[in-house]
Amino acid sequence: MHLSRPRIAPLADDQLSPQQREALAPLSAPGRPVLNIFRTLAHAPEALTAFLSWGSYILSKKNALPPREREIVILRTGYLCRSGYEWTQHVEIGKRANLSDAEIAAIKIGGNASNWSPA
Repeated sequence: MHLSRPRIAPLADDQLSPQQREALAPLSAPGRPVLNIFRTLAHAPEALTAFLSWGSYILSKKNALPPREREIVILRTGYLCRSGYEWTQHVEIGKRANLSDAEIAAIKIGGNASNWSPA
């Protein structure tokens, strides 16, 4: 699931327009680089701003979906979309949300995995 290079390259600082810089500003902090996922989304600053709003909600306590179930959804979606980045990031988050290694492996199989019960 690992790509040899990104499908869309993240923008370097010298490639950013004023609108892109403004969209990335909330993510900037001294000594902390802006993650490549956000530099990639900066190709479409309005989409980046909307994504940040949505992402802040999804990962917050305001989200009615419990963290464990949220991570199952994110991991399955990331796997089906072959997003190595999303998978790698959320395997660790999923473990913190009490997903076992066996459950994480079963997410790749889907609903037919023996780990899951019918809804």
